Amino acid sequence: MTLQKNLAVFEHQIRVYYEDTDAGGIVYYANYLKFLERARTEWLRSMGIEQDGLLERSIGFVVKRVEMDNQAPARFNELLRIQSEIVELKRASLVFKQTIISPSGQRLVSALIRVACVDLQQMKPIAIPGFILEEFSRVG
Repeated sequence: MTLQKNLAVFEHQIRVYYEDTDAGGIVYYANYLKFLERARTEWLRSMGIEQDGLLERSIGFVVKRVEMDNQAPARFNELLRIQSEIVELKRASLVFKQTIISPSGQRLVSALIRVACVDLQQMKPIAIPGFILEEFSRVG
C-alpha cells in the first residue's frame, strides 16, 4: 500500500549536549541518527504506541536503509527541531522523511529512512499490524 497523501508532520525538539559533539564542537554525524530515532519513537508515543508494548507482542521496527544529507552543523546547547513524516507505506515497511532544523530555521540534516516491521523472535518481516495502521490513518 502506498500513501495517497503524506501523513501529518510530527515535530520533536532535542537539545544538543556536550556528549553529542565532537572535538570540533559540532554534533558528531552519527549522533544525528540517534536524534532521528528519538523523534520517530516520540512520534509513535504521541499516538499511544509504546515500544515496550510492541516488545510484549514481539513486534519491532528496524532500520533497513538510511539516506542522510548533512547540510550544516549543529552546535552545543542548540535546541533543534526534528520534523518527521511518513512518505511511503508498504505492507511491512515505511519510509520516513526527517529534517533537523536549527533554532534560526536553517535546515541542518535531511534524511530518508526505511524502517521494516519485524517479528522480533523470528527476525523476519511481518505486516504492519492493523492497530498501528489505524493510528497512522487517525493522525493523517
